[in-house]
Amino acid sequence: MHALRKNRPLRRIVLASATTVSAMVLLLSLKPHTSSGLVVGASTPSPGGGASAPASPKGASKTVTGQTSQTRWGPVQVRVTIKDGKLTDVTAVQYPQDNPRDQEINSYALPQLRREALAAQSARIDMVSGATYTSTGYQQSLQSALDAAGG
Repeated sequence: MHALRKNRPLRRIVLASATTVSAMVLLLSLKPHTSSGLVVGASTPSPGGGASAPASPKGASKTVTGQTSQTRWGPVQVRVTIKDGKLTDVTAVQYPQDNPRDQEINSYALPQLRREALAAQSARIDMVSGATYTSTGYQQSLQSALDAAGG
């Protein structure tokens, strides 16, 4: 019988064990999805458990521009408007738009990020798939604007 055709149970056991250990290491190295931990400064909890926009006097409207967040593809900066203690508008002042791909990505990402921020009334918003860097910069700038509005 040829040497390669011999039944080698020990070799199979070692190979199976090594494969199992490798798979477990890869699985354990995955990071679980966690919340970004961004919280509105000087905020009050909302009934849903999330943070709400900073309180302001009735009828008062405040517009604040957040800090510019430098991302891999360019700066991201947002401006927020808060009226009667509620986040009423979020506008992207700066965002990557140097090439057609940036324009394409941000044409669908920015409206989604705006909707998320207005719905959440905080910077605790979901990332937009395919626009991770813009989403991260948007969250950071939004958080700084909310902090400035509350302080």
